[in-house]
Amino acid sequence: MKDFMLIFRLKDVADFRPSPEQMQERMNWLASIAAQEKLVDKGNTLLPTMDAGRHISADQVVTDGPYTELKEFISGYIVIRTDTIDEAVEIAKQNPIFKIGGSIEVRELLKR
Repeated sequence: MKDFMLIFRLKDVADFRPSPEQMQERMNWLASIAAQEKLVDKGNTLLPTMDAGRHISADQVVTDGPYTELKEFISGYIVIRTDTIDEAVEIAKQNPIFKIGGSIEVRELLKR
């Protein structure tokens, strides 16, 4: 089994505040993963949306703010355990984030 991080991205800050119905859909999705014993870490919200960080470039230049060159922001993540990336993608496809125009990046986590 391998661990995969599902990184949730949204285009509009308004989508960051889901309705109670949207939260219930997300909780149901998470519960279905947990019921399959594939949920490793339910993650957390990662980034506030405005002026909450610093970016350090390769040449050590420090600039303010969340990464302004991005068109989306990261709203959260979870870690799941599956046999293949294809299985992780199929699980990700069931997430209700797509109903509000969001996207999910699936990345394998490397073991140390």
